[in-house]
Amino acid sequence: MTLKTNSKVLVTGGAGFLGQNVVSELEKRGIPRTNIIIPRSKTTDLRIQENCTKIVQGIDIVIHLAAKVGGIGYNQAHPAELFYDNLMMGVQLMEASRIAGVKKFIGVGTVCAYPKFTPVPFKEENIWEGYPEETNAPYGLAKKMMLVQGQAYRAQYGFNAIYLLPVNLYGPGDNFNPDSSHVIPALIKNFVDAVQDGKDEVIVWGTGSASREFLYVKDAARAIVMATDQYDGSEPVNIGASREISIKDLVEIISKETGYTGKITWDTSKPDGQPRRCLDTSKAKQWFGFEAETPFEIGLKETIKWYIQSQKE
Repeated sequence: MTLKTNSKVLVTGGAGFLGQNVVSELEKRGIPRTNIIIPRSKTTDLRIQENCTKIVQGIDIVIHLAAKVGGIGYNQAHPAELFYDNLMMGVQLMEASRIAGVKKFIGVGTVCAYPKFTPVPFKEENIWEGYPEETNAPYGLAKKMMLVQGQAYRAQYGFNAIYLLPVNLYGPGDNFNPDSSHVIPALIKNFVDAVQDGKDEVIVWGTGSASREFLYVKDAARAIVMATDQYDGSEPVNIGASREISIKDLVEIISKETGYTGKITWDTSKPDGQPRRCLDTSKAKQWFGFEAETPFEIGLKETIKWYIQSQKE
C-alpha cells in the first residue's frame, strides 16, 4: 500500500477536469486536503525546470495529470506546442522528482500513444508496433516519453515510476470550448445549441465510421488512485471501459438524448482520426482490481444534464 493518510501528494493538473476528480478520490482514501498540493499553471509553469524543482520538495507521491490537450482540430493546428509543452512538463517533473527523493511517480499518458493501426482490443504490448495516427502523433509521442523515461529511471536509479494509458474521458465538468474540446463535449455542445437555437442542421466531422472507447471521468480517477496505491510495475497499463462505439452511433445517441430532430450532415472533408480505439483492460483488473462501473448511457446523460445546467448558470 503506497497511500497513507500522512502522504504528501502533488497532483499536477489537479484543478482540471480529471484532476478535480482525482483529488476527490484521494480525499475519500483519507488523504487530508491539506496534504494534496495542486500547482496552478498561471503561477507554476512546469515547462520551467526551477518550478518543477520547487514544487516537488517534501512530496511523497507525484500524480502528473497536467497536459496541453485538444481534439482533432486542435491537434492539427498546434502540433509543435502539443509536442514541446507535454514533453518538457513530463521530462522535467520526473527528473526533479527523482532528485528530490519522491517515493512514487504516476505518469498519466494517453491512448493516442498507440500505433495508428493497432489490433483491437489494444494490448499494452502493442504500444511500440507502429507510428501513432498522424493528427495526434506529436501529442501522443510526447506523453509516451514518460513511459521510456520511467522505465529508464527504474533501471538505473530504482525510481518507482508507473505509466497509465487512459482512453478518451468524458463527464460533467469536461472542456466544452469548441476550439479545443474532444468529441463527446463537442457533439453535446453542437446538438444542445442547435436545439436551443432552433437549427435544423448539425454538421459533424468525418464519416462516422471511426470507433472510440470512452471512460467516465469518475471511473478514470478511481483507476488512477487505485494504481497509485497498489501498482508498482514497469509495464504500462490500459485504463478503459472495454466498450467500443462508432462515432455514427455516438452521434445518434447524443442527438436523441438532447432532443434534436433535425438533419445531421457528415463533413467528409474532415479527418476521422484513428480508425478504431478499444482497449484490453485485463491487466488493470488483474494488477490493481480496477473495472469501470458507470454505464455509458448513464454517464452521457449526466454529462448532457451538467452542460445544460452550466449554460443556464
